[in-house]
Amino acid sequence: MVSIFKNILTITFLVFLVSIGEIKAQDTSLSPSNPPTPDSVRVNNIFIIGNEKTQKNVILRELDFTTDFFYDWETFMGIIQADQQKIYNLRLFTQVEVTPLFTGDNEVEILISVKERWYVLPSVIFQLADRNFTEWWTNQGRDWSRVNYGLKLSHSNVGGRNEKLRFSGQMGFTKGLDILYSKPYIDKKQNHGLAVQLTYADQKTIPIKSENNRQVFFTNDTESVLRKNFATALRYTYRRTFYNYHFLTLGYNYTWINPEVLTENPDYLQNNENNNLRYLYLQYSFRHDNRNVAAYATQGEYLQFTATKYGIIYTEDLDEVEVNIVANKYFPISDKFHFAAGLTGVWFLSPQQPYTLVRGIGYSPNFIRGYELNVIEGQQLYVQKNSLRYKLFDLSFDISRFMPLDQFSTIPFKAYLSANFDHGSVTDRNNIPENARLTNKYLFGYGAGIDVVAIYDMVLRFEYSLNNQGEGNFFFNFKAAF
Repeated sequence: MVSIFKNILTITFLVFLVSIGEIKAQDTSLSPSNPPTPDSVRVNNIFIIGNEKTQKNVILRELDFTTDFFYDWETFMGIIQADQQKIYNLRLFTQVEVTPLFTGDNEVEILISVKERWYVLPSVIFQLADRNFTEWWTNQGRDWSRVNYGLKLSHSNVGGRNEKLRFSGQMGFTKGLDILYSKPYIDKKQNHGLAVQLTYADQKTIPIKSENNRQVFFTNDTESVLRKNFATALRYTYRRTFYNYHFLTLGYNYTWINPEVLTENPDYLQNNENNNLRYLYLQYSFRHDNRNVAAYATQGEYLQFTATKYGIIYTEDLDEVEVNIVANKYFPISDKFHFAAGLTGVWFLSPQQPYTLVRGIGYSPNFIRGYELNVIEGQQLYVQKNSLRYKLFDLSFDISRFMPLDQFSTIPFKAYLSANFDHGSVTDRNNIPENARLTNKYLFGYGAGIDVVAIYDMVLRFEYSLNNQGEGNFFFNFKAAF
């Protein structure tokens, strides 16, 4: 089956893209423009080309070297390779190349060449409201009423300063409004940043509990609104070093619930006498991100620790602490092979939470492949994922003869064959009988798939997975597993 998938995918894309453009093997190697390799070099100047909109200081912030300083040659080559990846991971450019140009025996000029993305993207929202594609296809019977649609306008590089502005209005299964503005740096040293977000959503159909490890949805006879949610947050960011980030978020959340929901599930708001839940929360998060490509890493590591206190000052509605840790490591084995391993852990300190805070396997990003159709809810969980990946091909397609916009004139295309094994468990202190089949048990899933990485870091995953309950299925996802 894997061989058939591989042949079909390869032939289809090659035939299509050969017909519209010129195929070029992608060369991501980095080498000096001249052969000499001295013991040490000094950087005289740094030149940047291609940044028509992006300010120069945004790019210079990612550099781990400076001018008028001597560097060991081998060390320097490692530095500029890492800096090239850091600049690319800003997600402002489709191509980045950092090249040393010799002007003397041990003197170089650095040329940074970038190709900018299209930053202002008005787009149509058309997405499934369910947890994943297979949930919608299988459990919800391909119900087209469970689709969100609307308009989104995003600017990913406001003023050329890497500031983000997003506005979206959404209708369909979930009606909502989302506004986000983030400024990564508010000081000259580019260490401190701020972001503010405001969201509103209402729904006429909502999950109110789970039974048999599946979500149970409720809609009343008059199809009136069952849940309204308003949230706002202010986030402070501190980035002192290249790979380490600190986040401190102060937020407010208000949820209104139709009384009929509490009739169906009296514990929906955790024994709240009213039909609303409001609370302040304070969250601290530390993130270490040293991946070669953030969207689909093949080398490096990612670590994130988050602690959240729900209920600040007034704790009548909610008084809870959540701790979350994510640790991923990516091991290059050869030019074609790499191995990825990831660990996720979530802990609530209290034995029961309102259903609006429910966690478990089956809710993004805590999936065990093979269990995408299930939700396994509880207060503690761990998931450990593993993928051995083989690079089938790495190509780029030049369609500039047909595409007048330079930002879309080159289409990168990579494909990986993956062998996967995930395992984990969920601890449910309440031991709900309806979900006993999968809670408080060791779970694992395994299978194979094809991962496609395309333009603007788009990732598509086609996988066939089985679990230790003897269930197997084909799964399709729009994002890297971890």
